[in-house]
Amino acid sequence: MEWQKKNILIIGMARSGISSAKLCSRLGANVKLQDMKTREELIANMAEEINLLEGMGIQLILGEDPEPIIDTQDLIILSPGVPTDLGFIQKAKRMNIPVWSEIELGYVLCSCPIVAITGTNGKTTTTTLVGEIMKAYNPNTHVVGNIGTPFTERVEQIKQTDIVVAEISSFQLETIHTFKPKVSAILNITPDHLNRHKTYENYISAKERIFENQDSSDFCILDEDDEICRKMKEKVRAQIVPFSRKKELDKGVFVKGDEIYVKWNEINAGICKTSDLQILGDHNVENALAATAITICMGVPAEVVKKILISFKGVEHRIEYVDTVEGVQYYNDSKATNVDAAIIGIKAMKRPIVLIGGGMDKGADFTEWVNMFPDRVKHLVLIGETTDQIIQTAHEKGFFNISKASSLNEAVTLAKNIAVSGDCVLLSPACASWDMFKSYEERGDLFKQAVYALKG
Repeated sequence: MEWQKKNILIIGMARSGISSAKLCSRLGANVKLQDMKTREELIANMAEEINLLEGMGIQLILGEDPEPIIDTQDLIILSPGVPTDLGFIQKAKRMNIPVWSEIELGYVLCSCPIVAITGTNGKTTTTTLVGEIMKAYNPNTHVVGNIGTPFTERVEQIKQTDIVVAEISSFQLETIHTFKPKVSAILNITPDHLNRHKTYENYISAKERIFENQDSSDFCILDEDDEICRKMKEKVRAQIVPFSRKKELDKGVFVKGDEIYVKWNEINAGICKTSDLQILGDHNVENALAATAITICMGVPAEVVKKILISFKGVEHRIEYVDTVEGVQYYNDSKATNVDAAIIGIKAMKRPIVLIGGGMDKGADFTEWVNMFPDRVKHLVLIGETTDQIIQTAHEKGFFNISKASSLNEAVTLAKNIAVSGDCVLLSPACASWDMFKSYEERGDLFKQAVYALKG
């Protein structure tokens, strides 16, 4: 694509939108960056960034609907948080104006092989683990995407001999066009983000787009234990490499006895014991299986894969041990932003749990989460806008040991007063963070600060 003097409108003034705007400006495009927040709302935290953007010649459209200027644009780039059913987006599509995700923009400018990882749960852990394995094999590996670093922030530094490992959300996949990773992976599928996607089928379809442009020279990693992932096989044109924790496979990556085992092409051997992994829980065995499949397809030797698998300690905010206070262990699982992720957190605990949950309402049903409480959760402390909904579900299921808190600090104090030596306190909200916090990272960081403060 010829970028000089193209009119490009970028929607959403968060990190990926800002990164895209700067990149397009450097490429010589006429860039407009729009956000529904006003200048006054943004200036308190972004004064320096606003000055920098305007200094680059980027026009900011703040607090205004961009619909009146849509027909003058050559390309629209959406930040992941922006719904695709907005009126001005529909107008652009009717006018055949391309609407891209930031991931598509990065892909178009990238010259090296890409590993793309999606799924409802485990994306960040698996992406981080794959990134560490790939860096051990090729130090010029870039870990980008939904994990925190926009693809467009790195793409100008990426060389043909490098490797990109990208965590990709369903929001980002909604507006890809030519995106074609060398290896794609779908780790699992359970209902999530239904407030955005409207139906489970729409959510599944968004996830499936990760492999839609692949061909027989590419690889697609799928969870053999997940019914929806198994059904995807008939749509995949790439070489399918399945992984399974529950059964031995004729080909793929699976658990054999106590070993992560590879039976693929010329490899027919164990990689390491599952008991050698430092990350807790069955879900992390599955993440390790997926990471093994991905990196073997990328040509990484088995001994390199093993070295990183057995040394990897996990990621921040995902079943992260924080501290022990008066015999009570505290775990930060703030990244459990949906029911299935929170169930995984409960299953990973080996002690009676005082659970801190609740947050932004994403249209979730909390029944399955509450069903995990008997014999595991001794008390539930709730924060956020889903508090009453969760209480209603818990009462319907016969669980009544519940307290409300107006802040995370208060929740930690309540949990401390309830827990006794031999228990654990687990922050695993089953909800998004945006009702009270900027991100799940901020929520997790504040939880850790509150725990450290318990020691005075």
